[in-house]
Amino acid sequence: MNRTSAFLGAAAVLLLLAVVMGLPRLVPTAPPPAPPPPTVVVAPPAPQPPPVPVPVTNPGSLSLTGRLSHPYLVPGTSDVFATLEVTAVDVPGAKRAPVNLAVVIDRSGSMSGAKIENARRAAQRLVDLLGDEDRISVVHYGTDVNALGGLFATAENKVKLKRYIANISDEGGTNIGDGLAVGQKHIERAKSDFRVNRLLLLSDGQPTVGITSSQGLVNVVRRIRDSGVSVTSLGVGADFNEDLMQRLADVGGGSYGFISDASAMAGLFQRDLEQAGTMVARAASLSFTLPDGVRFVEVYGRPVSQMGNTVTITLPDFSARQVEKLVVHLTASPAVRSGTVDIAGFQLAYTDLLTEKPADARLSLAAMVTEDSTLALGKRDKSAVIVATKARAAMNYQKAAEALDRGDFGGAKRMVEQNNAIFFEADEVAGQGAMAEERQTNDTIYGLSTNAPSAAPEQRREAVKAMKKQSLQSSGRGSSVY
Repeated sequence: MNRTSAFLGAAAVLLLLAVVMGLPRLVPTAPPPAPPPPTVVVAPPAPQPPPVPVPVTNPGSLSLTGRLSHPYLVPGTSDVFATLEVTAVDVPGAKRAPVNLAVVIDRSGSMSGAKIENARRAAQRLVDLLGDEDRISVVHYGTDVNALGGLFATAENKVKLKRYIANISDEGGTNIGDGLAVGQKHIERAKSDFRVNRLLLLSDGQPTVGITSSQGLVNVVRRIRDSGVSVTSLGVGADFNEDLMQRLADVGGGSYGFISDASAMAGLFQRDLEQAGTMVARAASLSFTLPDGVRFVEVYGRPVSQMGNTVTITLPDFSARQVEKLVVHLTASPAVRSGTVDIAGFQLAYTDLLTEKPADARLSLAAMVTEDSTLALGKRDKSAVIVATKARAAMNYQKAAEALDRGDFGGAKRMVEQNNAIFFEADEVAGQGAMAEERQTNDTIYGLSTNAPSAAPEQRREAVKAMKKQSLQSSGRGSSVY
């Protein structure tokens, strides 16, 4: 190698080193981060409807169904109306059962004239309707009590009975207590031979002889029912104590009737005979226990008692196909913000007359809690709202009657006018016209209130009784109000 070549080779090496040294160093880098996963928006699950209530029964002649006006609730405190229906079984082709009957007729001085004449005619008509297997006692009371009792309604005995009835004449005071006691005594003599034992009380006035306190007479009737005899009370005219007569029917498990026209007595006597002769259940009561967060407010138009968290409602005896509706006003304060909450568990207990055994029906009602107030409003139960609204209106009829009775005519009208607001609320849920029938009833009650100041005192008292009767019917009473 010559000197020039060596020099050129060394220069090339130096040049290469210079290039290499001048290059930036290659530092390994981490791989680029993976793109974030796409954001998935999960909508909260839609609230599921509360479970459909399924009755659990010890089978018998009565069934129990129910609904809630507000099956969806928002957190906080809400009004809830439980609407219940007790229905008696039909017995197609069944023959009316023989009855052991006592008719207890007021013949006090105030029954003079058309009243006592119509009472005699009604009692004779009742005798005509009875068969050979039926047993009847006729009791009439003024200051004292007389009776012809314990006769089977054979053709021969019907002659005796009708002759006895024809000789009943008005006199004396109003001894309801002794009349009831004598009627019970005659029924007791053959009670064990009959499935149906019934006492039918008729009065046109206040008790003035013997037991005169309302509670005393209620106690008498309670003992009669506890012995297995039901009591129906019928008030005629303007002067009887409608609150007392209604209580006697409630405690006695029978029916209550108001007769403004004495000529209608025969029809009501006949109706009560059919009711008694087709009875399928007696000694009925409905109870429920309140869970935590639920408070009892009232039951509309029914006798009720409460012990702790348990509420018991007294029901009438049931004839075939009889339907009784009940509205229970509760408030619910759910302890959760979502999910299902129990509202109440109901138990119907009674004696089944078709099997002569105790029976019951049970029903549990629950609601769904949601924070969506629009959903809760949209899920209100139309049929339950209609039934509950009628019962709420009925309470205003009762208050209007009480106002009218004490001469507060303006107050009576105001109570009836208040119903327009709750009818409007119901129309928003159930549709325009849903309350059309009840609006007509409300107009009738309003008319009675408007005309009361110029009416005669007797007409005013009859208007009070008619309004209270309508209150019972609108609150859900079925065949137990005449």
